[in-house]
Amino acid sequence: MRPRIALPADTLAEATNIINERNAAFAPRPAIEAVVKAGGVPVIFPSVDPVDVPDYMDLFDGVAFLGGADVDPTFYGEEPYEKLGVTYRKRDLFEIELLKQAVASGKAILGICRGMQLINVGLGGTLYQDLSQDPHATLKHNQMAPGNMPSHHISVADDSRTVNIVGERPYVNSRHHEAVKDVAPSLRVVARADDQVVEAVESIGSDQIIGVQWHPENMYKHHADSKAIFADFIERSTRVAESSRRVQQP
Repeated sequence: MRPRIALPADTLAEATNIINERNAAFAPRPAIEAVVKAGGVPVIFPSVDPVDVPDYMDLFDGVAFLGGADVDPTFYGEEPYEKLGVTYRKRDLFEIELLKQAVASGKAILGICRGMQLINVGLGGTLYQDLSQDPHATLKHNQMAPGNMPSHHISVADDSRTVNIVGERPYVNSRHHEAVKDVAPSLRVVARADDQVVEAVESIGSDQIIGVQWHPENMYKHHADSKAIFADFIERSTRVAESSRRVQQP
């Protein structure tokens, strides 16, 4: 049995004349395809009341927190900065609770762009609401090049798990204006851009969590390191699924 991968949904906020598409839940097609190609079964979760999260926990082995709107800064004790983008508090509430229970349940976790930032906030870290707040940020992190092409290099720590997946100096795409500021206590920074903006984090003492600031779902078809991120995630999720089946056997 292939591992089941939860994809918490974004919400369609654009105006539409079709009543059934108003505020519709959706997951990006590239992320769905990347999970399928790597061997997982994607399951899309809409943003619902956080009290319902326990009912979701038996439905997945791994969870990928994906890109989207900015994280509401009140979750890390700040008021909105003037350059903060669109936020959607309902999604943040659901995903933070899903994250906490996934961590406690030993699920495999992947964070992509906003997803990495959400993980950091949910576990006690903070963000730069805009890179203009970071005195070191000088590179272009919101590329004008097509989104499926890389735009800048990053450096990965040689003592990390992530370096075994993407190598020491991967060439990545970049579409963000928020960034990790203070890293959560249970995470460590394992990759940075040349201007020191955080590009990857992972859990301390386990392989449960890996978060990346770029978008490997847009590059996996033609870039081996992006493909490897999903292969590693599915491998971690498969171990969770196998462990769960062993526990359930009489």
